[in-house]
Order: sequence, then structure tokens, then C-alpha cells
Amino acid sequence: MQIGMIGLGRMGGNMARRLTKGGHQCVVFDRNRENVNVLAKEGPLPAYSLEELVEKLSAPRAVWVMLPSGGPTEETVVALSKLLEPADAIIDGGNSFYKDDVRRSTMLKPSGIHYLDVGTSGGVWGLQRGYCLMIGGDQASAKRLDPLFATLAPGPGNIPKTPGREQIKSTAEQGYLYCGPSGAGHFVKMIHNGIEYGLMQAYAEGFDILCGANSDNLPAGLSYNLNLADIAELWRRGSVISSWLLDLAATALASDRQLDGYTGFVEDSGEGRWTIQAALEEGVSAEVLSVALFTRFRSRREHSFAEKVLSAMRKGFGGHIEPPPAVKMKQGL
Repeated sequence: MQIGMIGLGRMGGNMARRLTKGGHQCVVFDRNRENVNVLAKEGPLPAYSLEELVEKLSAPRAVWVMLPSGGPTEETVVALSKLLEPADAIIDGGNSFYKDDVRRSTMLKPSGIHYLDVGTSGGVWGLQRGYCLMIGGDQASAKRLDPLFATLAPGPGNIPKTPGREQIKSTAEQGYLYCGPSGAGHFVKMIHNGIEYGLMQAYAEGFDILCGANSDNLPAGLSYNLNLADIAELWRRGSVISSWLLDLAATALASDRQLDGYTGFVEDSGEGRWTIQAALEEGVSAEVLSVALFTRFRSRREHSFAEKVLSAMRKGFGGHIEPPPAVKMKQGL
């Protein structure tokens, strides 16, 4: 299939590469011409404007927008709405707020342009591991674009079927799923990221307690100088708390046992806040997720070993780099 990819950053570029390797024809655009030039050497067709990208795609077109949520995505969707034709589809694969998806879908409906919101998880490892895709919007368009989703998704791998699902047919086992109408994909991804905050916070606090076991404030004979790197490695093998996030923490500790390369300044990308907002609107208790979010706020004023573990895991799965000191000072942090 043909697909236009707008935004060739940490994820967009690798998604275009995975699609190209999977036999699809990608037309790529980024405001940074060098990003386009680099990717064009690997097979995708280059485009240096939205107009050129649309011209190089055959109808019915599919254009994947992989940009930061908010202004950049909004401006691009509006610009595409003036260039595309009925039956074309815009796919927002970033981390947009699900209510914005509903509004954009409604805005595009009179023009006959379909809008899909696709929550995308996989970070910088997606090229090798594949991307977990949570899809919302026009179901017919989602079905038409199924070959693209199947290529981007990780596939079943060596994960056994869940007991009780032997007779259930679902693309969920392939790593992608149509979740519902407009907004549903990003809503599911929003909650996914909220859970991610809670899981990461649990690991971070656990390692912080292990780190503090050597405190001078503890009674004689009750303090321990523990090898955190070895403990992380131990827990990866047969433990009920083993996970990819733990793998990333173990990798970080193996190369920097005290995590001296991190200050513990932990940012949030918005989905955690939106998750708590949804919980408030639904009247659902979300104590763990709320505390995990608030801890990130606190980390920007005071840092503990726990925040260093959080920062290390964020760098591991998403390539998120702590802002330099000058930026923190400018932000009043």
C-alpha cells in the first residue's frame, strides 16, 4: 500500500522504515529537509511540502501524521483538509487528546475525509520490536488500512495464547486493535500511558528503598549495601514483577550503577494529566496514577534516586533526554 508519513522524528522515521521493509511505498515529509533526504536514501519517496506529498499519493490516500500533540498536529490536519479529497484518510498517530480527535473527525466529515486516531506505543525500539496500535475512528477506513497496521504491529511473536482465548479471533494478538469510534484509540493509549506512569513509579520507589538500605540512620546490623544492578538482573528472571520496563531499568543500572548520568528531573507528556482528568469525570478512584503524576511534578524541584530510575527508564523506551540545566532554569525549575 501507499502511505504518506509526516514527521520523521524518533518514531515517525522508524515507522516509515518498517513500512518500507514490509513492502509498502512511503512518501515522507518533514520540515527538516535533511530528515527527508536521509530517509529517501533508504527507499521512501521524498516530499518537501504537504502539497507535494499529496500529489505523490494515489487516491484514496492515507496520510499518517506523527507530530507532537496540540498546535503542530492541529495545524497539519487543517492544512491537509484543504488538500485531500473525499475518501482520503488522515491518521493521527501521535499522543493527541481524545476529545480533539472527536472534534477533528466532526470537522472533516462534511468534506468526506476520514480521520483515524491511532495510539502508538513502541518508542525508539519499534523498528525492531514493532508498534502496539490502538485504533479509533471510521471503521471502514481502519479495515482498508489493515495491511499497514499489520506491518507496523509486532505480530504474535513467541507469546502464547491467553487461556480462554483459544477460540477468539482478534487482531489484538497481533498487537493492534480497532477500539471504537473517533477518540477511542487515543483514549485507550491515554490510559495505557497513565498505567505506565504508575508502573514506573512502583519500580522507582522500590529501587529507592533498596538504595536507602545502606543509610547511616539505620540500626547496626540492619543496613545492607545492595548491588542494585544485580538485583534488577535477578528480578528479570522468573520474578512476577519482570517486564520490559524492568529490563530498561536493569540496562541503565548495568552501565551506570548510581545513575550519576541522571539528575532525576522527570517530565510528563500530557497523557498522565488527561488520565486523571478522565478519572475525575467518570468518578473513578485513581490513587496510584495520581501520585505517580504528582511525583513527576515534585521531581522538578527536588530529586531522589527514585527520580533517577524514572528518568533512566524514560530514556530507555522513548529516548527522552533530560532538559539541560539552562532549560530548567528558564522554566523556573
